[in-house]
Amino acid sequence: MHFVNKSNDSVITIDKFVFSDCELLTSVTIPDSVTEISYGIFYNCKSLKSIIIPNSVEKIGESVFMNCKSLQTIIIPESVVEIGESAFWDCSSLSSVTIPKSVTKIRNGAFAGCTSLNSLNIPDNVIQIGENAFQDIPHIEYHGTATGAPWGAKSMN
Repeated sequence: MHFVNKSNDSVITIDKFVFSDCELLTSVTIPDSVTEISYGIFYNCKSLKSIIIPNSVEKIGESVFMNCKSLQTIIIPESVVEIGESAFWDCSSLSSVTIPKSVTKIRNGAFAGCTSLNSLNIPDNVIQIGENAFQDIPHIEYHGTATGAPWGAKSMN
């Protein structure tokens, strides 16, 4: 799915849950004008395999990709500063995630249930990590100073 701008107007926001439960949706390219991927937009899109997030996005909201079981790889652009609660919850096929240095907050359960993520590197400048953000992930690498609730990873360096 591509969002097409056919006039001078740009897509800036996309309503909550607008594409949730779209069983046939396999790929998405978000337009450069979008600054936030809002609550639950792609929730339960079980066939979604790929998404291109532009550099204009600053926040990946709550439950955006929750239960997208076919999503395999995600590159989070350098513009993103926050990954919302349960953003990638139960994306069980997700095997590769690139988290840029711009991210400072990873909310509760953000990557919980991403059992195909064998290892995850978290930039040192992440200062807030929510409870169970990495539940069921075998190993995470993080050498920063964030403290708080258990993050849920099975091992950590």
